[in-house]
Amino acid sequence: MGPLLPAAFVLLLALSAVSPASVGNPEDYAADEAERTASENIVFDDYRGKGCVDDSGFVYKLGERFYPGHSNCPCVCTEDGPVCDQPECPKLHPKCTKVEHNGCCPQCKEVKNFCEYRGKTYKILEEFKPSPCEWCRCEPNNEVHCVVSDCAVPECVNPVYEPEQCCPICKNGPNCFAGTTIIPAGIEVKVDDCTICRCHNGDWWKPAQCLRRECLNGQSLS
Repeated sequence: MGPLLPAAFVLLLALSAVSPASVGNPEDYAADEAERTASENIVFDDYRGKGCVDDSGFVYKLGERFYPGHSNCPCVCTEDGPVCDQPECPKLHPKCTKVEHNGCCPQCKEVKNFCEYRGKTYKILEEFKPSPCEWCRCEPNNEVHCVVSDCAVPECVNPVYEPEQCCPICKNGPNCFAGTTIIPAGIEVKVDDCTICRCHNGDWWKPAQCLRRECLNGQSLS
């Protein structure tokens, strides 16, 4: 067994084995301690059971009435937190085009004051004709009401439609068919050498009444 080393010499060897880098800077220790002290001294306000806070940071006492925000309903501060009103808000106009949410209930700030019909707009109470047979008006409720003309049955078999007119007209007066020939109404018409026809009174769509006489070589015997 070798000779025992003195205790002071062993302690000196242990201290020399520790690198200078492993020893902390005294200034770092002071900074860490100051940070811990500062965090321990921070006091967070806790109003639970004592009051209520609105969106702007104002504190209200228990039982006090307040508005949490500009678009909220009024509330009462309680120990369990704000208890807010839930009113029945009026219904907004179905034609409302601008809604404002600056209060407890939304408010309509602008209502559409025109009608839309077939891609066009019309003023309230404005009358217009989208076609020759239609008469329309823009009603105060922003709806368009139209009346369509009811055309009578034409008194001819060859009616025509004129521009900007709703119903067909008989340009040549009442008439009817006698076979394939159109004859005027109200008179007897000789459609050939042996046949005389006449239109029915009022029933212009019916074929004409015709009377055929005896003929010889295409000539009437009467």
